[in-house]
Amino acid sequence: MVRIRLKRFGAKNEPHWRIVVTDSKSPRDGRFIEEIGIYSGLRANENIQFKAERLAYWVKNGAQMSETVRSLIKRAEKKAKTAAK
Repeated sequence: MVRIRLKRFGAKNEPHWRIVVTDSKSPRDGRFIEEIGIYSGLRANENIQFKAERLAYWVKNGAQMSETVRSLIKRAEKKAKTAAK
């Protein structure tokens, strides 16, 4: 099964995460199919950037999002809607 989940990178005590599409059997920081976004949780504004069209493509083709990614995407979309108003 294909999953959309976080992959950790960055220095010790300076974590950053990439939102990646990967096989569910791959390890957390292992091989991935495609990188579709970046998340920096330590920053004050919880900076998240992702390619919405690629996310929609993978979800449409059966990829399952992890709970963490689902909540981050929902929060980013909510933040974008309030900023557009």
